[in-house]
Amino acid sequence: MNAALSGVIVLVALIGAPLFAVIAGAAMLGFVSNDIDLQTVAIELYRLTDTSVLLALPLFTFAGYLLSESNTSHRLVRVTQAFMGWMPGGLALVALLTCALFTAFTGASGVTIVAIGAMLLPALKEAGYGEKFSLGLVTTSGSLGLLLPPALPLIIYGVVVQQMGIEGVTLEALFVAGILPALLMVGALWAYSLWANRGQGIPLKPFDLAEAKSALWEARWELPLPFVVLGGIYSGTFVISEAAAVTALYALVVEVFVYREIPLRKLPQIMRDAMVMVGGVLIIMGMALAFTNFLVDASVPEKLFELVKQYIDSEITFLLVLNLLLLVLGCMLDIFAALIIMVPLLVPVALGYGVDPLHLGIIFLANMQIGYFTPPVGMNLFIASIRFRKPIAELWGASFPFFLVLFAAVLVITYVPWFSLAFVR
Repeated sequence: MNAALSGVIVLVALIGAPLFAVIAGAAMLGFVSNDIDLQTVAIELYRLTDTSVLLALPLFTFAGYLLSESNTSHRLVRVTQAFMGWMPGGLALVALLTCALFTAFTGASGVTIVAIGAMLLPALKEAGYGEKFSLGLVTTSGSLGLLLPPALPLIIYGVVVQQMGIEGVTLEALFVAGILPALLMVGALWAYSLWANRGQGIPLKPFDLAEAKSALWEARWELPLPFVVLGGIYSGTFVISEAAAVTALYALVVEVFVYREIPLRKLPQIMRDAMVMVGGVLIIMGMALAFTNFLVDASVPEKLFELVKQYIDSEITFLLVLNLLLLVLGCMLDIFAALIIMVPLLVPVALGYGVDPLHLGIIFLANMQIGYFTPPVGMNLFIASIRFRKPIAELWGASFPFFLVLFAAVLVITYVPWFSLAFVR
């Protein structure tokens, strides 16, 4: 009977059933098989709603949707170009930093490609960068920023690990842990940009004080936002949920009433779109946490660790295999689904090899970041293909050198924990 029901669950998953329904079915089947009351599922959903830090998720999401609907991307590009356009590879660095910052707040690399890539691609080509390089840079940069606060994947990883009862993993610590690895990845891509365009004679844009002042003035209301969020958290003024509330309110006032780029009549639709995404994530999280309880009761993580231990006896080898596994998952699964499904399985195994859970979170998200533009189903490739009207094969060919650079950076992040833990351990 259990085998038949398992087959039904696999079948409905293959024909496209919602992920939360598949996970819920697997969880309930596991509980019934072990004579555990199905009320556990409802209890897990309630336990999720009682998590105070989870308030940050809808608030940061709403703020990100507001920023993506306004002209924030244009102002951000102008400011970074005004201050960095004079540097060698300056426009490439502008693209990398702008995309990283925008993705950190919007949490959606697809939005970054659509909103910022459309501006940066013509600018890069006009400045003298080759079309192939420019396409690769923009497609790759769309997923930068997932390690920077207040990116939603960081929050979700923190919530899932806290629900598992793992100590020492706070959102504040995760926000700090991701900064140096993110800068390493941006710096590696910038260095590659300089090398790839050596001898091209790309003209530099002289620094113009008047343009810099004008760009700062135009973005004067949005530039303080990261400092308000991070400064409030690390000064002790705000907890995470309060910082999220301040961010949402600040973005609402600035975009609707100061810049007036979002009409009031559009607000309900923006709220609806943001909360639909949040609702989907929360349902999946509730079902996944119930399923995690079943896995714990059935000692699945311990059995998985013992199985892996038979073939892998060193932390170094385990981390390499982990990177390859996460890279495959990143190009096959949405990042939120990958976090919710895989983290409960991987964290206990990684702890068995002595991997710090904060470090594991950064490794996980760094690999997911690369998976966004890795075939066969890397989301960025499809979005960029539609936006720039280019074949996916051409975009992958353009992105492959950037993939190699980022994978090398991920290996450094993986094997040098200092980048993740320098300021938190």
